[in-house]
Amino acid sequence: MRFLAVLFLSAFLAACSNDEPVSVPVPAPAKLIADQLFFNGPIITINDAQPQVEALATKDGKIIATGDLEALQLLTNTTTQQVDLAGKTLLPGFIDAHGHLALAAMNLAFANVASPPVGPVNNIDDLLSELTKSAASIAPGEWILGRSYDDSLLAEQRHPTKADLDKVSTENPVYIWHVSAHLGVCNTKCLQMIGVDENTANPPGGVFQRIEGSNEPNGVMEEHAMYAALMAIPAVTDPSKQMPLLLQAQEWFIQHGITTVQDGATSAIGFPLMQAAANNDLFKIDVVAFPVWRDAEQVMNSGWPIGSYQNRLKLGGVKLVLDGSPQGKTAWLSHPYHIPPAGKAADYAGYPSMQDEELEQELNKFYRKGWPVLAHTNGDAAIDQLLNAVDKARKDQGKADRRTVLIHAQTMREDQIDRTAEFDMIPSYFVSHTFYWGDWHRDSVLGPERGANISPLRSTQLRNIPFTIHNDTPVVPPNMTRLLWTAVNRITRSGKVLGPEQRVDVMTALKAITINAAYQYFEEDSKGSLEVGKRADLVILSENPLTYPAEKLDKIEVVATYKDGVSVYEKSVAVSHRPAEEAE
Repeated sequence: MRFLAVLFLSAFLAACSNDEPVSVPVPAPAKLIADQLFFNGPIITINDAQPQVEALATKDGKIIATGDLEALQLLTNTTTQQVDLAGKTLLPGFIDAHGHLALAAMNLAFANVASPPVGPVNNIDDLLSELTKSAASIAPGEWILGRSYDDSLLAEQRHPTKADLDKVSTENPVYIWHVSAHLGVCNTKCLQMIGVDENTANPPGGVFQRIEGSNEPNGVMEEHAMYAALMAIPAVTDPSKQMPLLLQAQEWFIQHGITTVQDGATSAIGFPLMQAAANNDLFKIDVVAFPVWRDAEQVMNSGWPIGSYQNRLKLGGVKLVLDGSPQGKTAWLSHPYHIPPAGKAADYAGYPSMQDEELEQELNKFYRKGWPVLAHTNGDAAIDQLLNAVDKARKDQGKADRRTVLIHAQTMREDQIDRTAEFDMIPSYFVSHTFYWGDWHRDSVLGPERGANISPLRSTQLRNIPFTIHNDTPVVPPNMTRLLWTAVNRITRSGKVLGPEQRVDVMTALKAITINAAYQYFEEDSKGSLEVGKRADLVILSENPLTYPAEKLDKIEVVATYKDGVSVYEKSVAVSHRPAEEAE
């Protein structure tokens, strides 16, 4: 009873003025009955003031109490759902700091031509075989599509070309998308349909690769050049084909314990699909959309709420793209690539997607409107470009709580981390690269010294800068326990440790996908930790990540996911639910 009295008294005093004495008699509180009580397993709150508790109670989708099981049982009756964790671990629901819900949906319409452990492809013959299987069910003239090919993992160590894809079909357009989503490849029919030939100039911020010694396209398209193909594909542009895929993609995130997901770089074409899903109450978890800067005015002025949810969908701000992909060797670096791509000079260092003047103009415009900004910056030259633009905008418009986010920040230097702190910016690191492409970065992309320093989590932590980590799904699956594992261990595919000095402890990594991610979204008051008054966004894990062997963190499974206190996912063997009178 002392717990309830303290709980009520604290709430009452918080509602009173700090300056005037209280003379109104305090009424006896009505008994508060919990909808759910979670107990009998580790409960990690991510709240430094109360790191672990025995039990947690919810009502109407919010957390109403945390603490001793005996005290919280006083909040239950026969209507309360008792959730016996049976030794499993309860945490705040995971928050996707950067990903692409709509892109993940679209990818489901493509054949999987990824390499292990995500797909079955080890070489170009495997890739062609998978596309040929897919083509068996495709009518003449329709598109044959593949996703997530990875030249760094193919035995040939090169991009497929139109000559390769012509072996699948010369009558159907064939398009495959690079794992980074920053490059793509067309067959000859595809190039003909989109009007790309030897007379086609490279667009700003993009490149049509050419057959050596000629101006004839070889089928590989980098960055902005690939949009010529993407915008012609019905799976991209037809909303009727996208809604079932959008809901399927949502389930993918939910099954990995994610209760808030991002749609980074939302397009004006794609946003109506998001609105339709929300208007029909199809979102089970929160979705935060960030329209790509070129569509920002149209989407942000659509009438949908900015900064608040409507039917689980909100507009969170704007997405800028300043460069490309390090694993695709299009990211913009301050020094050349360790081994330049085929056909590039020894001083090749990638290239920008935006020029300084355009970036400064766009950033100032969004700052004036009060729209938060996420900026894709993989290479350190792109990071410099953003930091310089932010510096100018702050001098022009003054300081404010903007929380501008550096997305990926793979090659962030120490001096750049210092400037990030000065400007109150948030790095969101794609630390999964240490596993998926760590060997490639060390041996080919950046070299040993720069490669070891990708995603510098520890350097950022030492400066007390709140940072987040992400999977950039669908670039890699939304597996949050594997993401934790990469941040804590930094083990590559070959089993080597990449940059051991940049590893962080498990709690720091957990905060990067919970409370820090909530802060990134301006939602730290309602999400990210298990505290009274916050939303009952919860995940149950098979093991306690704080005590489980660090090298096995990626083996931990998501047992259940709750959004606002409602179970949205449970494995077949999950947790025990029983009424209060049966609980001990």
